[in-house]
Amino acid sequence: MATAKKLPSGSYRCQIYDYTDDKGKRHYKSFTAATKKEAEYLATSFKLEETATVKGNLTVSKATEQYINNRLSILSPTTVRTYTGIANNQISKIAKLKIDSITQEQIQVFINSIAGTLSPKTIRNVHGLLNAVIRTYRPNFALKTDLPKKVQPDIHIPSDDEVKQLLAYTKGTELEIPILLAAFGPMRRGEICALEASDINGNIVHVKNAMVKAPDRSWVIKAPKTYSSDRYIEFPDFVIDLLPKEGKITNLHPNMITDRFANLLKKAGLKHFRFHDLRHYSASILHAMGIPDKYIMERGGWSTSSTLKTVYQHTMRGKNKEINKRINDYFESMQHEMQHE
Repeated sequence: MATAKKLPSGSYRCQIYDYTDDKGKRHYKSFTAATKKEAEYLATSFKLEETATVKGNLTVSKATEQYINNRLSILSPTTVRTYTGIANNQISKIAKLKIDSITQEQIQVFINSIAGTLSPKTIRNVHGLLNAVIRTYRPNFALKTDLPKKVQPDIHIPSDDEVKQLLAYTKGTELEIPILLAAFGPMRRGEICALEASDINGNIVHVKNAMVKAPDRSWVIKAPKTYSSDRYIEFPDFVIDLLPKEGKITNLHPNMITDRFANLLKKAGLKHFRFHDLRHYSASILHAMGIPDKYIMERGGWSTSSTLKTVYQHTMRGKNKEINKRINDYFESMQHEMQHE
């Protein structure tokens, strides 16, 4: 049983283990009372009640709800909204099963049942949340589920000509600045929408916030999810000169950028691609210039090189014809020289 300790105030505090988060950090519940015995009683009562719930009545639905609610203060609004969506739309299919009796086979059947309608990435997100919930409330049960193989994402990297057409078509419009910041930053939609003139010093833009959708579907400003996303980007003069000198840089929110960008492509007669692909364009240009990956990652706020590798693979696919021609021209030239020796 946990032992209470006396605080400088004279009260007693007793801490008892609650759960281990996704990063392996142990979290504790704290109970404070006037006496040592009362603090220990509160802690013990909590643990007994929790154990009884898990052993008998805790369903997958209730466990998932508790898991999310217990982490509201440490999860980003986007993650909370994603988890809530998964709980309501996918995990609801096994909502009534009990945590203490659910089997690996039941989980495998559940994953198989949704695999035909969801992407491998979404399946992994669903299983990831379910696995985290089970690890929390039934720590001795380790899942070994077979998941769909990852699929190489099909991305489109805009060409220089496409970006030039976009900039010419949007000159002086509300999309001009977002496109410049994404293509020449590169910045994300949420980062652009959260940007204030006060975040800019000279040609240096401090990317320190993002606009994201909260669980109640309202738009909120928050600090970036990862350390690497908080960064400084130096932009060329022609971009800085167009930015407002006070207040918000744009009055658009991320979904407005997405919708209006899609309409823009249709009007401009360009092939459809995502606004986010402008970031890939930027990364491909920096790579072609010989900029080391370390600096490309810092500028774009990428914490790993996996995105860059995907971009490079697609870039090289587009150059295959050119590269093959250079290879064959070389061998043709060599063979031609041999014939004339």
